[in-house]
Amino acid sequence: MESEQRLKRKRIYRPYSRAQFLSRRSLILCLSFFVFLMFLSSERFPIRTVSFHPVVSVPSLSILSKNSLQDSFHAKLRFPLSVEDRVLFPDHLLLLVSDKIDEAEKLDCVYHKVLNHKDVVRQRVLSVDEFDGFRSVVRCPLPAWNYAVAAGLMWRGHGVDYSLSLRSNRTVHSWDRLVYEAAFDGKTAVVFAKGLNLRPHKESDPNRFMCQFGLKNSDEEDEGFVVLTEAIVAAQEVVRCSLPSSIRNNPDSAQGIRVTVVLASRNDVKHVRMPSAVRFRNSRSYDYRRNRMRHKENIAMPSVAKLYNSKSYQTKRNDEKFELCACTMLWNQAPALREWIMYHTWLGVERWFIYDNNSDDGIQDVIEELDFQDYNVSRHTWPWIKTQEAGFSHCALRARNECKWVGFFDVDEFYYFPRHHRRGLPGQNLLRSLVANYSSSRMIAEIRTACHSFGPSGLSSPPLQGVTVGYTCRLQSPERHKSIVRPDLLNETLLNVVHHFQLKKGFRYLNVPESSIIINHYKYQVWETFRAKFFRRVATYVVDWQENQNQGSKDRAPGLGTEAIEPPNWRKQFCEVWDTGLRDFVLANLADPATGCLPWEKSLL
Repeated sequence: MESEQRLKRKRIYRPYSRAQFLSRRSLILCLSFFVFLMFLSSERFPIRTVSFHPVVSVPSLSILSKNSLQDSFHAKLRFPLSVEDRVLFPDHLLLLVSDKIDEAEKLDCVYHKVLNHKDVVRQRVLSVDEFDGFRSVVRCPLPAWNYAVAAGLMWRGHGVDYSLSLRSNRTVHSWDRLVYEAAFDGKTAVVFAKGLNLRPHKESDPNRFMCQFGLKNSDEEDEGFVVLTEAIVAAQEVVRCSLPSSIRNNPDSAQGIRVTVVLASRNDVKHVRMPSAVRFRNSRSYDYRRNRMRHKENIAMPSVAKLYNSKSYQTKRNDEKFELCACTMLWNQAPALREWIMYHTWLGVERWFIYDNNSDDGIQDVIEELDFQDYNVSRHTWPWIKTQEAGFSHCALRARNECKWVGFFDVDEFYYFPRHHRRGLPGQNLLRSLVANYSSSRMIAEIRTACHSFGPSGLSSPPLQGVTVGYTCRLQSPERHKSIVRPDLLNETLLNVVHHFQLKKGFRYLNVPESSIIINHYKYQVWETFRAKFFRRVATYVVDWQENQNQGSKDRAPGLGTEAIEPPNWRKQFCEVWDTGLRDFVLANLADPATGCLPWEKSLL
């Protein structure tokens, strides 16, 4: 009996053993083939592809080169890119991708017809940039009218179905209403939202808002685990909320967590104060149902904003910080960067934050060249159009960790010290010395400087030696001002109107006299340069010049309409006073004694 059972077990297990043997043999064969392919693509074992074609003799170039084999092999290993979010702008579609993209020139945007998903078209991406250190942004052209906006991405020459990049999320957010950025700030989160419709330049009631922290999109039915916290302050496009205790105690746990703004219902605002945190879970518990019913009227805004605890933004000790930094936001002004940065570095600026608002004029190459020359410049991708005030608030948070003072001014604005020039005094590091005098002040947190607006000065083409030397005729009276601030003394709303910030209570600004310091604002340059202002204005509350609104605004050029058409005698306009002060100051201090060349000219050779 026992022998019969042993024989039975042997018959039962024999087929399994044979299958197991075949499985192992198949695995060994697959691994051997993989090693063979790696051998072909390896640099250490070059193989002449001619040997594979004994009939055809190719003396200098092989039909299948080693590089082509390697490219083909690596192409097969490429996986579809994961599109996390899409944002529809008036002139392009923005895709947020959870991968680093190394070869943007080989990437296509793919669109399918609304009624036929098999009918697809491909267009080359407009541009690709790294974003927030963890994601990439891909800009795609707008699709044709009969194609869906939910574009996917596909590597050129790649056979993988592009629809894989659509499976995780096909949502397309409208730019009119969207939470687009978020940042840590101590025990709070600063959240940036478009479409709150708050009063410009004024604080708003924070009781109208809450912040929602969660791992999933706020508009999904299955919300996962989310936490609601109260708003502390709100102004313009910025809402500051307290962090949930779990994140406050362990910030690393919040890496990549999605944040949005919740518009509180009127009942919540008037009658019920929110607890510090309300937790929703995917359970049917009594507490869950009670919280859901209590806040069912609260509306969470769509969001693409995520929190990342970047160690590169850790606060330095005050004695380790740079004395003076500068921040600006720009679009397609790469040619102006060299002169602006080199000149103000000579005046004492030690650190530069460039917020790039979708430039496509080779700005990254210019910044890399400047950084290579030790100008300490960093470019921050800021893809959100018409959000200059919010961008400056974001920059203030970032720069506060590294800088005692930060100047917020544009690339066509240059500081000038007329009194020092008239007296023949040294000019190097003057700006840094000025702000350092107030670094320990218990009252002064902002230094304001008036601006003189210069015109084309009779020129018809951009000046070869730069704006500081070329434009020498201006309007009589100064217009507006720009500021240098102490970022650790800004009001917690981060409220600003581009020209200046709101300060903490007990601190005030200092107006420096025009005889000591002035800003030359090269606002009205030759038409070739000036006409770009018609196509993009980065400030939030400044109407684009192609729109028929606020034509009397000081932001506009007097007398211009809504079309980029050069008016008669443009080169002679905005000229009331000939002022060669900064030109003479620059040539006397920065020109090469032998050649007369300026530093920014040398970099262009």
